[in-house]
Amino acid sequence: MDSFEINKIVASILLIALLFIGIGKISNVVFHVDKPDTTGYKVEVPDGGTAKQISDTKTESVEEVDISALLALGDIAHGEKVFKKCTACHVIEKGGANKIGPALYGVLGRKIASIEDYKYSQALTEYGKEWNFEEMNGYLRKPQAHIKGTKMAFAGLRKDKDRASVILYLNQNSDEPLPLP
Repeated sequence: MDSFEINKIVASILLIALLFIGIGKISNVVFHVDKPDTTGYKVEVPDGGTAKQISDTKTESVEEVDISALLALGDIAHGEKVFKKCTACHVIEKGGANKIGPALYGVLGRKIASIEDYKYSQALTEYGKEWNFEEMNGYLRKPQAHIKGTKMAFAGLRKDKDRASVILYLNQNSDEPLPLP
């Protein structure tokens, strides 16, 4: 290939680049758009509201759940299917050994972080409540948000039916299931 051919290739590349730049400049002149003076969306913040107060308000409204209506959505057979996500870390069989997470047989109705041979996170050991339907619902929704500092890395169950079904399934797998509300 001689130098004349190389010059034609370089010239065509430069011509294309100049055309793109020129078309961009011409289109900016033809289709000029003025920016609005005010933004399109205005976010209302309550008076004296800080981010922490707003997030606390959100948390309080999330916790107010009619648990009997929620559990009415659930189905034990569906809960068994959804619980398969949990079997990577937990065992549901009676007398089952702890895995990455504690064994969950008879979990509803017992004190949180009460299995002796399992090392719970400090957040769970200091929590001091019992696993009831409301606590389990909040924890299954988003464990990290419900009990801050827990080492459970599960993202949570977003769907109400999935949570209700798993709660019913956990309640069934117990020597003394809690009475439904």
